[in-house]
This record gives sequence, structure tokens and C-alpha cells, in this order.
Amino acid sequence: MGARGLSFGAVAEAYERFRPGYPVELLELVAEYAGGPMRTALEIGAGTGKATRLFAQGGIAVTATDPDAAMLVELRKHVPASVTVVQAAFEDLPLDSAYDLVYSAAALHWTNPEGRWDRMAALVRPGGVFTSFGVPIQLADPDLKEAARAARAPYLHDDGVPSPDGTPADRPMQWPGTELQQTEWFTDVRQTIIERPLTISAEDYVGQLSTVSAYVMLDPADRDEVFRRTLEALPETVELDAQIHVHLARRAP
Repeated sequence: MGARGLSFGAVAEAYERFRPGYPVELLELVAEYAGGPMRTALEIGAGTGKATRLFAQGGIAVTATDPDAAMLVELRKHVPASVTVVQAAFEDLPLDSAYDLVYSAAALHWTNPEGRWDRMAALVRPGGVFTSFGVPIQLADPDLKEAARAARAPYLHDDGVPSPDGTPADRPMQWPGTELQQTEWFTDVRQTIIERPLTISAEDYVGQLSTVSAYVMLDPADRDEVFRRTLEALPETVELDAQIHVHLARRAP
């Protein structure tokens, strides 16, 4: 995963406080796609359990995995006792069990591309479902978005994570759908967006930024200055474009 992918434990409490959870519409979308019962699920990169709670409430026996012990300490505070918690990276998970559902919430891009889909296929039962989803939170107002970019520019050129396979942002199918379409292991690849506008305080917006790896990796003094400049550039409340980008695929027989 590298240092950036393993940086979140240092901000686990902030991650839980400021990152938005996932709505029931996401669970309904995955259940409709599955078309049958999902009794067992494996979560890759569970973090503090934002998505874990959603799928566990659907009556699914979730095994939540993450390589970061600090994130799992926070997760255990918020998930039901029915959730099995395992500290492990995706690449270290044993391949002796297959699940009805394997999912990853804003974490798949941290996994090793070498053998990713062979390993994933071993973890999803034939006919089962894989889904990856995330929330690339952006300021909805273009002028405010530019103001925030200008505030960070002296210290950070870009705070996003580039497409792992280099797919341009204007392509109809985005990663990981692009890779799923190319592997023999998965079929019926779909991409959809759940719309979700949010209005939050500027301070909470900066709180969310504090959980983004690009900012976590900054020198503390530079990070504090970026956040000061960002707060100065924004009104007291801001509207966010918090769309949930979802990819679904079915394990081939």
C-alpha cells in the first residue's frame, strides 16, 4: 500500500467524525444487483467501519479487514458484535473462503495491482458480487472550489488520487470498471452514481480534508497553514457534491 495508503491510522478519530457514512440506497442498489440472498460479505479496507455498519444492518455476516490497527480500534467502537474483524491487507488475506459479496469502500486503489483480480476472484463465490464505491467529495460551487485549490497550491498541487490505470476523467467507464471489463473472472460490469448533495460547515469541510492522505502526508506546519488559508477563503457553510460512485460486477461461473 505504501506510506500514503497506510497513513490513515494517525487520523482515525477524525476520519470517523468527519467522513460521511453511506446511505441505505447503496445497500438497496447492491442487493438489487445481486438478485438473491447475500449471507456473507468480506470488506477490504474497512477503515473505521463507515460501510461495515451499512451492510451489517442488512443482516449480512460481514468480515471487515484493514491493515491498520488504529483504524480497527475505532471501527470496533461502532460496529455490531456480529462483525468479524481481521487486521490484514488484501494481499495477505487467506484464500480458503469465498463470500457472497466482496466490497471495498474508498480503499481498492490502495491494493496491489499485481494479481488483484485473480485474488479477488478467489474470494468471491461463483455468481457472487464484487462492488467498489467511493465518495470523491468536492465543493459544489466552482468559485469556492477554485478558492480552495488556490489556498492549497503553494503547498500541495493536487489532493486527489489519480486513476490507478490512467483512465481519463471524461471516459464513460471509470476505474475499476475498466479493469473489471478486461478480466475473465467477472461479468455484467456496471457503473452508477448515487446523487447526494450535502451542506456542512467550512470547519467540518476542513475536518474532512484532514483525513485525506495528501494532507496527512504534509509537514504539520504546512498542513496547518493550508487549513488556515482554506478556512479564510470559504464562507461559514459550504455545499458539497458528495456523489457515491459505484462499480458492480458478478463473479463468472
